[in-house]
Amino acid sequence: MTGGLLLAAYLAFVAWFALRPLDVPWVMPANLRPFDGIQAEFALGWVEGVRRVGEGLALLAPLGVLLPMAGGRLAVSRLGSLIRTMAATALVSLAIEMLQTAVPGRVVDVDSLLLNTLGAALAHAAVVPAGRSRLRRRTAGRSSAAVFPEEPAQGRTPTIPRVGIAPWSDALPPSSP
Repeated sequence: MTGGLLLAAYLAFVAWFALRPLDVPWVMPANLRPFDGIQAEFALGWVEGVRRVGEGLALLAPLGVLLPMAGGRLAVSRLGSLIRTMAATALVSLAIEMLQTAVPGRVVDVDSLLLNTLGAALAHAAVVPAGRSRLRRRTAGRSSAAVFPEEPAQGRTPTIPRVGIAPWSDALPPSSP
């Protein structure tokens, strides 16, 4: 429940942040070739390139933790969880990129999709396995008897005489061959 609420709140923030119009004098053309935008950012300088790549990695990185938290499953394979999280983050990022085409001052950038997905994958790999392991240890530390106390034995189970299939089954004479 809490994970779902945090996820919804974060997605609302991302929608506000990524889909608000920008007041800019000119807009770069859409970037549909992978890594061209990253290369152009580093052409502006090493510090500016690192800053912009960091922003791309950080935007959807919390989804790497919030999506598994919203799912709430402890017994999940690490690889399966990572793949599901990356796929969901890529779809969210793609939706944002497509919605940005209608927002003034925003353009589609395939590098944003790649960086957003990579950021979520890194956050997932850094936090989720350790968090799940800790939760598993904490739940295993609790005795199952404390959660579900065993009831005392109630004695022998009474046997019930056999009942026919229908009330008239005993009244019918046996059929002869």
